[in-house]
Amino acid sequence: MGSSPTIGVLALQGDVREHLTALEAAGARAIGVRRTAELDAVDGLVIPGGESTTMSRLLQVFDLLEPLRARLKAGLPAYGSCAGMILLASQVLDTRPDAEHLDALDITVRRNAFGRQVDSFEADLDVAGIEGDPVRAVFIRAPWVEEVGPGVQILATVPEGPAAGRVVAVRQGAVLATSFHPEVTGDLRVHRLFVDTVHSGQVGAE
Repeated sequence: MGSSPTIGVLALQGDVREHLTALEAAGARAIGVRRTAELDAVDGLVIPGGESTTMSRLLQVFDLLEPLRARLKAGLPAYGSCAGMILLASQVLDTRPDAEHLDALDITVRRNAFGRQVDSFEADLDVAGIEGDPVRAVFIRAPWVEEVGPGVQILATVPEGPAAGRVVAVRQGAVLATSFHPEVTGDLRVHRLFVDTVHSGQVGAE
């Protein structure tokens, strides 16, 4: 394998440090991204959990919205967890009318979908592409995917309970998204899956 890919974490808001730590542990060189020069330097980007409408506003404040859209359109690998999934979606339900999103995944996402009754919960998920034991998924005021386009692969659904069958992990080409927060559990397999995705894109480009 060649050199480690450089993967950025959008560092405007949310659980940035946890993603940087997980990416380093998964074999990447990880940097925070707040400026276009930093965005230009990365081989892939993680959009962390946080507050999606706040992040959308900060992308505009930091003049990152259009440069990020352009790089995603050009094939930049990306992974979004929770609010990151919302930002990557092509359509968002229950959001503010002025909220921007990145249109990098052909999915319709419902914000805060699990409702107040299940604001936060955990579940064991079988995730396509991840071997071994189920992934312990932590959901915190999470979205879910209402609809997926024809090019989108469903990686995981909630196995039981009030949200049984809801789609909570998807992939479209080099773009991944999960409703849950793998960066808080110490299980590096989702981050490794993304690092491998970025690395295979690098190798293919060499």
